[in-house]
Amino acid sequence: MSNGRISMNKIREVIRLNEDCNLSNRQIARALNISRPVVSQYLTDYKSSGFMYANIEKMSDDELIEYFENNKKKESDKYRRLSEKFEYFVKELKKTGVTLDTLWQEYKKENPDGYSRTQFCYHFQVWRNTSELTMHIEHKAGEKMFVDFTGDKLKVYDKRTGISREEVEVLVGILGASQLTYVEAVESQKKEDWIKANDNALWYIGGVPQAIVPDCLKSAVVNGNKYEPDINPEYSDFARHYDTVILPARPYTPKDKAMVENAIKIVYVRIFAPLRNRIFYSIEELNFAIRELLELHNNKQFQRMKISRWELFNETEKHTLKPLPSCRYELRGFLNLKVQFNYHISFSPDTHYYSVPWQYKGKRVTVIYTSESVELYHKSIRIAFHKRDRTVNGYTTLKEHMPPHHRFYDEWSPQRMISWGVAIGSDVKVMIEKVLESRKFPEQAYKVCLGILNLSKKYGNQRLNQACVRALQYNCYSYKSIKNILEKGLDKIQEEIVFPQLPVHKNIRGNHYFN
Repeated sequence: MSNGRISMNKIREVIRLNEDCNLSNRQIARALNISRPVVSQYLTDYKSSGFMYANIEKMSDDELIEYFENNKKKESDKYRRLSEKFEYFVKELKKTGVTLDTLWQEYKKENPDGYSRTQFCYHFQVWRNTSELTMHIEHKAGEKMFVDFTGDKLKVYDKRTGISREEVEVLVGILGASQLTYVEAVESQKKEDWIKANDNALWYIGGVPQAIVPDCLKSAVVNGNKYEPDINPEYSDFARHYDTVILPARPYTPKDKAMVENAIKIVYVRIFAPLRNRIFYSIEELNFAIRELLELHNNKQFQRMKISRWELFNETEKHTLKPLPSCRYELRGFLNLKVQFNYHISFSPDTHYYSVPWQYKGKRVTVIYTSESVELYHKSIRIAFHKRDRTVNGYTTLKEHMPPHHRFYDEWSPQRMISWGVAIGSDVKVMIEKVLESRKFPEQAYKVCLGILNLSKKYGNQRLNQACVRALQYNCYSYKSIKNILEKGLDKIQEEIVFPQLPVHKNIRGNHYFN
């Protein structure tokens, strides 16, 4: 009792609040922040002693401790049989669906003359209050992993000058049931470093818990609302990749993250302190040293339970974790953009343009991108996927995204038009080349070329070739001019251009005039 049970001052307060203030056991438990069975047991022991409160006030702490200890020794054998199973109870309580009532019923079957349910819960409560598991016994295996940055930082030094180059952040993650701990130093608290460290923590433990509980830092939570926090989009995407959920601790509610706060205190003692006089020239070097001390910590036995964190994890929690996906999470960026009139979005990180199906023109889409790909979503449905292209002012367009009339012309190319012209005649080829050169927009040139080439279906290849000869003589590079020549039969007329001889006249000077 003297090493971990509630303090003597609280025991005196339990008696005082009952005697002087006439409070119920439940009210006393709430007022002193202790369990109701503990209050009930101490009051039972007090009343069975025959003492008055005035006697208790005059007793020293040692006398009071001795009394309560002697009172418990009367049932030492019964208590010994029960206490031998406490570590077993701790492990069983971490399993889904197992409660103290379940364990008590099993205990009574084995020990018909054993403690009542109230006494059973009381003794177990007192025992666990003296162990390192006081705050953690309620966590089920595989349920939660708590993560947070330490308040204090570690240093990395400049190798050339030996001067401290920067202070680095240290992330601590801990599983609720087994208390298996992960520690890693990172450059900053930015979301890239935060998510990378969370990712490394999951791969360290070799599985995924049902939930991850972070503090309300900006890398995890955009708006730390007590009832409906807004999770950072990148962190939410990380959770989706690992099929888990983010449950941020409530702002200004320390007990929500008591597990990781306690783990940080232990990390200060078992990792920070041993490293305090060592010099590291890179984060990689620092993390190597951290990992060595971390393994010592996770393999060290608990004070009251003769089992280590790794052993407890492998025995009770490892099999309850969800399996890791086939690949690690790749950090993604998020944008909310409006599709332009030409059914493309302007991707600002690279100043590049990507197509979406033309039906989404004018609508807003969510863009999720990595170093290798760009995905576009509309109302949570993926509508486009592109390989990332960093060409400045370039366009990445998929044919299936085009409207039908655009798709038709996209299937043509200048070379294809010229090849078709060659098949009809050499002069048709020259005409096609002239048309392509004379038009500013390819689509406009394709329309003219297709019109000229299709005239061969009605008038034949030979006549079309002759019509192109005549049109080229007059520098007429249009569909209408060639069609007009064919309709009027001008291609059949062998027109010879004759330049008349100038008459002799006295006012006309000859070449000798310039000599």
